[in-house]
Amino acid sequence: MTVRKNQASLTAAERRSFVDALLELKRTGQYDAFVTTHNLFIMSDTDSGDRVGHRSPSFLPWHRRFLIQFEQALQAIDPAVALPYWDWTADRTASSSLWAPGFLGGTGRSRDGQVTEGPFAVSGGRWPVTVTVDGRGFLRRALGSGVPQLPTRAEVDSVLAMPAYDTAPWNSASDGFRNHLEGWRGVNLHNRVHVWVGGQMATGASPNDPVFWLHHAFIDRLWAQWQARHPRSAYLPAAATRNVVSLNDVMRPWNDVTPAEMLDHTEFYTFDTLA
Repeated sequence: MTVRKNQASLTAAERRSFVDALLELKRTGQYDAFVTTHNLFIMSDTDSGDRVGHRSPSFLPWHRRFLIQFEQALQAIDPAVALPYWDWTADRTASSSLWAPGFLGGTGRSRDGQVTEGPFAVSGGRWPVTVTVDGRGFLRRALGSGVPQLPTRAEVDSVLAMPAYDTAPWNSASDGFRNHLEGWRGVNLHNRVHVWVGGQMATGASPNDPVFWLHHAFIDRLWAQWQARHPRSAYLPAAATRNVVSLNDVMRPWNDVTPAEMLDHTEFYTFDTLA
């Protein structure tokens, strides 16, 4: 069984294996297909129209399936690799361990945001950015420039305490756990982290930055924590609802996956801890 661990607890060997698998997936061209898929969905998901991956109840099961597919691609390269998660309530500065030169590299340089150190610097020749939104072919970051602070543990706990999964109108105006976690209302968790990292993470092509996967693995863990705390609170909407993915609707781009099939993460992986 795959066990997803806090990135701060990874051994040096586990970090190297994860980075090596990412680089190989990039070399084969498979990595960029994930970037393209995410960008297409974030650009097409709208509050008033069809929405699948964002601004909607299926934000969480869609990304859970997306991460599983990505993790399986990494494991086809190295079966021992699992997606680590980044607990940004604890590792909340630009000097945190995940930004080390031997892991994800640090922030970008001031004049253009280019990341110049670590395995994902374009100067190393191993991480050209080809799915672009602005024509720049290098990884960009501006840690802490877009917003000064990452979400706190207290803010996370306030969202985990919300008993309802989602509410009408099932978009970025909704109340409930999903939308407060996604970040369109309230304290803003998920969206704020994207902006804090900056660069490609603040765009639809956010998976260009490998930290995307660590961030979303933590978002997925928060969903699992919420499910454990509210076992009687179900995914909503349960019945067919216009423009959104209800419990038993198929989620694009897959033709065989519904939110109902994504509710139990333990069928696919576990976390080192849910406490």
